[in-house]
Amino acid sequence: MTTLRAITGASGRIGAMTARHLVDAGMPARLVVRDASRAPALPGSDVMVASYEDGDACRRAFDGVDTLFLVSATESADRVAQHRTVIDAAAAAGVRQVVYLSFAGAGPHATFLLARDHAATEALLEAAPLEWTFLRDNLYTEALRSFATDGVIRGPAGTGRVASVSQRDVAAVAAHVLEDPTAHVGRAYELTGPQALTLGEIAALLSEATGTSVTYVDETLEEAFASRARYGAPRWLVEAWVSTYTAIRDGELARVTSDVPALLGRPALSAAEVFSGRR
Repeated sequence: MTTLRAITGASGRIGAMTARHLVDAGMPARLVVRDASRAPALPGSDVMVASYEDGDACRRAFDGVDTLFLVSATESADRVAQHRTVIDAAAAAGVRQVVYLSFAGAGPHATFLLARDHAATEALLEAAPLEWTFLRDNLYTEALRSFATDGVIRGPAGTGRVASVSQRDVAAVAAHVLEDPTAHVGRAYELTGPQALTLGEIAALLSEATGTSVTYVDETLEEAFASRARYGAPRWLVEAWVSTYTAIRDGELARVTSDVPALLGRPALSAAEVFSGRR
């Protein structure tokens, strides 16, 4: 029996890379996107348009799907509600298993505020008539580049450490799980890089890779909120941004696991390798 896999957010980086891995393995997937013009052109893969807010469209997009890779929605005040809509649609469509892209340390009391959204979504999946697998990734190593503004990483992280993981490794793990999803039912994997680094060490690696000076400034909480005020973002989002650093400070993102190498059969990409492009 042919198993149909679907990937939400397939026009994004993780979704698109995961889909390409599956195509390379001879397992094309259904690509679920908001805008069909942005869907990657992959042989054998069909495209369905649905937003996370539209339960009927999601229900149609998931028709005939056995396993769904649910890439978490963009940061928003109603992200958990969007996830609930998708999960309800998956259950109504007869999806058997959902592989959910969660976050390391997901929990109702996590310092990183957005990790609480992931905990709530995991609870929804556990309560739904669906099998599940959770991929709890650490901060993306590639995203750490954006932490540096005008050559400075600013935030109240102190000397805390972060075991960031490459997006390439996350997509490879997702594809590996989707190739044989039943082998991973009820499993939660914490995806990290091979070492936990301070933001000062991250700055030094960025300096070496780019040839330009990058430094780290340990802000107070007051300084952190003040330096981000110029973006005009809503308060909840600024609080979420700042909590990224305080989670690092408090050691909540420092745990290094062996899940990536165990699943992929190779070492996880280091921050130095990602920044320099050596692998």
